[in-house]
Amino acid sequence: MIDLYTWITPNGLKTSIALEEFGLLYQAHAIDLTKGEQFSENFRKISAGSKIPAIVDHSNGLTLLESGAILTYLAEKTGRFLPISGAERYAVLEWVFWQVGGLGPTLGHAHYFLTYHPDVAPAASALFASETKRLYEKLEQHLNGKDYLAGDYSIADMSVWPWVSRFERHKINLNNYPSVRRWYLQIAKREAVQRGYRVPVFTGEIPLPPPLTHENSESSEERL
Repeated sequence: MIDLYTWITPNGLKTSIALEEFGLLYQAHAIDLTKGEQFSENFRKISAGSKIPAIVDHSNGLTLLESGAILTYLAEKTGRFLPISGAERYAVLEWVFWQVGGLGPTLGHAHYFLTYHPDVAPAASALFASETKRLYEKLEQHLNGKDYLAGDYSIADMSVWPWVSRFERHKINLNNYPSVRRWYLQIAKREAVQRGYRVPVFTGEIPLPPPLTHENSESSEERL
């Protein structure tokens, strides 16, 4: 049994999605960031830095923080969604670290300056709008002609997808990025992704981009 301490953020969602994909038995504990529950004494015993997600694997007593490390650990624990060696393994890890070090922090700032506080700092809003588009362009270029980020479906896709699911918050129209759009919708159809997206609480269905067809019609690829 694994205890998952999490909230409805992209970093939290990628961990719950991964646990569902790996088919591991787990129990989710909601840490409501809007209520400051991450600073509670009990949670700080698990996560000294008051960050989610965190897991406790009761099969070996391991407590682990940081979503990138958690996904790598779960992949190695199960032997799934991460090649065991060679260039294929590092191709997956490259995109995991790209998300952790670049995409996540940039889009987090984009949420803050473009959605929640759009008039606070115009220069910052312009900067993160530009950086967000640059990262989407990189993702679009890489996914052109590819089904997934690094060979087969992997923890790289699990890591990046929840951030892209917030496309509305960083003012991105996925129809402008057709390869990203196709990849996003393909992963959104996975049952494990749909289950993980509802953890620890259901806040709504997976966001969909506007249909590419006429206003009153919906393409089959968008029916989840």
